[in-house]
Amino acid sequence: MSDFHQTGIITTLHRLGPRSNQRIEADLKQHARERPIALVLPCLYTEIQGPGLARILEVAREVSYLHRVIVSVSGTSKREEFNAVRSFFSSLPEATCVWASGPTVGESIERLEESGLQIGPDGKGRAVWIGAGFALACGDIDSLVIHDCDILTYDREFLARLCFPVTHPGLDFEFSKGYYGRATDRLHGRVTRLFVTPLVRSLKRILGPLPLLEFLDSFRYPLAGEIAIKANLMRQIRIPNHWGLEIGTLAEVFRNCSPQRVAQVELCDNYDHKHQPLSSDDPTRGLHRMVRDIATSLFQNLASVGLQFDAGFLNTLCAAYLREAQDAVTRYADEALINGLIFDQHDEEVIVETFTGGLRAAGLAFVRSPLGSPLIPNWSRVTSALPELLTDLRYAVELDRRNNNRGGPR
Repeated sequence: MSDFHQTGIITTLHRLGPRSNQRIEADLKQHARERPIALVLPCLYTEIQGPGLARILEVAREVSYLHRVIVSVSGTSKREEFNAVRSFFSSLPEATCVWASGPTVGESIERLEESGLQIGPDGKGRAVWIGAGFALACGDIDSLVIHDCDILTYDREFLARLCFPVTHPGLDFEFSKGYYGRATDRLHGRVTRLFVTPLVRSLKRILGPLPLLEFLDSFRYPLAGEIAIKANLMRQIRIPNHWGLEIGTLAEVFRNCSPQRVAQVELCDNYDHKHQPLSSDDPTRGLHRMVRDIATSLFQNLASVGLQFDAGFLNTLCAAYLREAQDAVTRYADEALINGLIFDQHDEEVIVETFTGGLRAAGLAFVRSPLGSPLIPNWSRVTSALPELLTDLRYAVELDRRNNNRGGPR
């Protein structure tokens, strides 16, 4: 049984008592008639071969409260691979596959970039943005639920609890984020527990209780990829197109939504997905790349509220983070010991050292170029610049469907 302790400035919705998924699904089925839900899945072609997506498809076929399932396919320009994804989802009538990296959608992106709006390279951030744009273009969605396609512990309760806070009229939330435990025979969640949380708390020690930092520190698992968001709020937020997606999204929600309308919801006892390598010797890959992107996103958001960065501040931050992260390693060693988990303290220290190097590199790059990689424009700005773009996006998806209609989903 979970605890019921409330911390921070947002509401925490715990998973208490016996399983109640039947009641939750009944409520969702009732309220989703007036508040339709779209499930948006940023998907790689390779993920159709993994066990996570197979389970997600099975659950989506079983539930009756989803109005749309939008599969935003990125990472491939090969038509046969896109066709394979469409075929994979062919048993789900609600599914629409959007070829986010394909040439037809690419024509709409080119027109957008010709107007001076850049959305960055192909990747998860752009796939989420395009999938959300298609949901908005349909015009019949009240909320969007977004999560990854490599979740190994996915079930009906996981999805229902994610949808519930923004769908049930008695809760009145505009945004919710999932959280969960991350342990098997050892502790997982390395980037959250050894980088994001120590970094945010180091910044709080140096800068004091800035509202943005208080907001970020309220989330138990800020890097969780599972969110639910009202369609109107989705129109307003600007997201990064790199590994800083989750932190950047939280910062945008903070700017555009009252914390009283934000919740985090416990989805399951334990969570597992595909684990990334550390890549300590290669800052362009794995967790090493991830922490650099996360730090860059956080620096950009702090600068936007008036924080000044220079070499002296960066040196102080790196030293404070290193000590905070080393203290965290000691605490997690104690956690592992009492629970009988495998724990390699040397390996954890190597991870912290790699993350410290990534933090410093991100800080130096930010000082040299504070604007860095721009955020993807929000859909409100896009439709102001090109009012026809959402219609064009729907047409592009329909054209891909006609060109590739071999028994796949609509």
